[in-house]
Amino acid sequence: MSTVGVVAPVWAAALCAGGAAWLLAGRDRALRRARVVLGCGSAVPDGSAWWRAVAAASGRVRHEWWCLAGGAVVALLGESVVPLVVGAGGVPLIRRVRRARDARIAGERRAAEVIALCGTLAGEVRAGRQPGEALKAAVGGPDADAGGGAGLGEARAAVLAAARFGGDVPGALEAAAREPGAQGLLGLAACWRVAVDRGAGLAAGLERLEGALRSERDQRADLRAQLAGARSTAVMLAGLPVLGLLMGSALGAAPLRVLLHTGAGLGCLVVGGALEGAGVWWALRIVRGTEER
Repeated sequence: MSTVGVVAPVWAAALCAGGAAWLLAGRDRALRRARVVLGCGSAVPDGSAWWRAVAAASGRVRHEWWCLAGGAVVALLGESVVPLVVGAGGVPLIRRVRRARDARIAGERRAAEVIALCGTLAGEVRAGRQPGEALKAAVGGPDADAGGGAGLGEARAAVLAAARFGGDVPGALEAAAREPGAQGLLGLAACWRVAVDRGAGLAAGLERLEGALRSERDQRADLRAQLAGARSTAVMLAGLPVLGLLMGSALGAAPLRVLLHTGAGLGCLVVGGALEGAGVWWALRIVRGTEER
């Protein structure tokens, strides 16, 4: 096989592995910014319709299917079905990672909405409104509609009904707090109970609750920023075998052909892939455990 025929599939494998590592690291913000720039008429120069089409197509294709496409390319260039099987097996894994990331982002957005709800409700009470009227204004106003229901999710209607008709507002808030990221509503329900049963100041309690929730969110963001280096290092180390394949191809050793077309190479590929996957999983598990604690 010629040098081009050896290097091409290795480069394709490098692109596939790099894309998978990029997804595992959750680094799609640069892609979203690129899509925004490419989709904006004022930011795209003349003759770039092809790039806009590529950006639009990439937005419609789920990330996990790029793993299958990369495996198909490597299988075609390497004349082996093994990369295609590996790419197909990686689709459910990448889908699970994507869904977990989307759930985390949705939880963070809901937590921010709960903090904003506490601040808005405290302002309404400070302005002289009764708690029920203040809650209706904070939850049922246009700002709450734009913010996704002020963090209440599907329980928004129940909270509004309880506020309008004198129902169990704390109970409705506690039910809404079951959504991921809405745990701050438990503190709001406690403040409501204390204010109604004992006549304590609701606005002061809400302001303290808002400050505590903001402090907790800032601590989580700071911890995530500190752990970003460890996560990036783990993913980068996972890509070192691909660098070894590239160096071997540059030296003319044809490592991809050895791995895909010999028994010893297939054995090394299976064992190395298993160890590689276990190492990445263990490293990311340590990082996630630290975040949860």
